[in-house]
Amino acid sequence: MKKNIAIIGCGHWGKNLVRNFAELGALAAVCDPNDKLAQSYAEQYNVGNLSFAAILANPAIEGVVLAVPVSLHASMAIEAMNARKHVYVEKPLAMNTIEAEAMIASAKKNGVQLMVGHLLQYHPIFMAVRELVESGELGSLSYVYSNRLSFGKVRSEEDVIWSFAPHDISMILSLTGQEPEVVRTVSSCILQPDIADTATVHMEFKSAIKAHVSVSWLHPYKEQKLVVVGQRGMIVFDDTKPWNEKLAVYRHIVHSTDGLPSLKKAEVEYLEVPQSEPLKNECQHFINVISENAVPLTDGDEGLRVLKVLSAASLSESEKRDVEVYAL
Repeated sequence: MKKNIAIIGCGHWGKNLVRNFAELGALAAVCDPNDKLAQSYAEQYNVGNLSFAAILANPAIEGVVLAVPVSLHASMAIEAMNARKHVYVEKPLAMNTIEAEAMIASAKKNGVQLMVGHLLQYHPIFMAVRELVESGELGSLSYVYSNRLSFGKVRSEEDVIWSFAPHDISMILSLTGQEPEVVRTVSSCILQPDIADTATVHMEFKSAIKAHVSVSWLHPYKEQKLVVVGQRGMIVFDDTKPWNEKLAVYRHIVHSTDGLPSLKKAEVEYLEVPQSEPLKNECQHFINVISENAVPLTDGDEGLRVLKVLSAASLSESEKRDVEVYAL
């Protein structure tokens, strides 16, 4: 494996990326404003501790991973892509759609790939969910919802929507194959003024599918659950369950009897899915993107679609109204 990837940011999440790329044999260098922290990882994995400028000037480094504050995503990604580096940036892609569009344009101009870290797209259980939906086994979708709830970690630089919801929105857009027309947000600022601690984002699609995402960092217990409701069955992806119980299928059926809906209940069925680490899968995907110059599963365009929904959710939250996504 070529050691051709540099990690910028070795902190809370960056350290996990450092570990995975090192284990995959692709880590070439690390970089962090805390030089002592960066040096400790450089020594642990026997790689370079380089400045951002030195990384961009190094022709042997082909990919740059940005685990930095979102306010730096656009400027650093564009600088890296102008240096002809492929870029993998953690979620969300950017602060706003203008920055995201500039990043996408830079990738195209420089002939490099831009990838955003929507981790759950690389989770084997979600991949199985997507396959079930795409196969038509559930019939037409009618409702999708996702809960991402926990006690902490509270942030001050972004609210719970921007911190927690990108993964869930990414999954919902992937399953529906479309962007919502209307977004509506209900939220509460409990611990800090003007920073939502709990929120529900409602989405309405042209196809009549409806969806919602509930997020909170002020919840008594952890819940990470995706529920997909179709005409011929329902799927539950519960990421807090043991692996063999993470994917449950309920083949419930809705009938019409004398013009009235009638429900036929079925027993739960747990599906077997080969186990692997989502983050390692995501890191391997970026390695493949570089070696093949292939379009990532979660490319800049996918990141922009998620960002449009996040922006609509924030506008709905601040103005207390429904927001049409295409009107932004």
